[in-house]
Amino acid sequence: MNTRKLGLGEKNIVGTRVTQMRLKLGMKQIDLLARLQTEGVDISIPALSLLEGQKRPVTDKELKALAEILGVSSDWLLGRG
Repeated sequence: MNTRKLGLGEKNIVGTRVTQMRLKLGMKQIDLLARLQTEGVDISIPALSLLEGQKRPVTDKELKALAEILGVSSDWLLGRG
């Protein structure tokens, strides 16, 4: 497993929870990207990496799709549950 080379950013608060749940589900980033595409969210591997590293903002459409794919609530991704 690769480890994060750079520290976390401050552009979003969901990135660490996305990574946590993705790994818990045994998903690779490429798997998550494929699922996002089926939900109509087309982002690149570098963009997902930046999202998970909290170095880019997350859109509402991305938040909704991530919650559905990962089987969690958007509130949980936002740290509210």
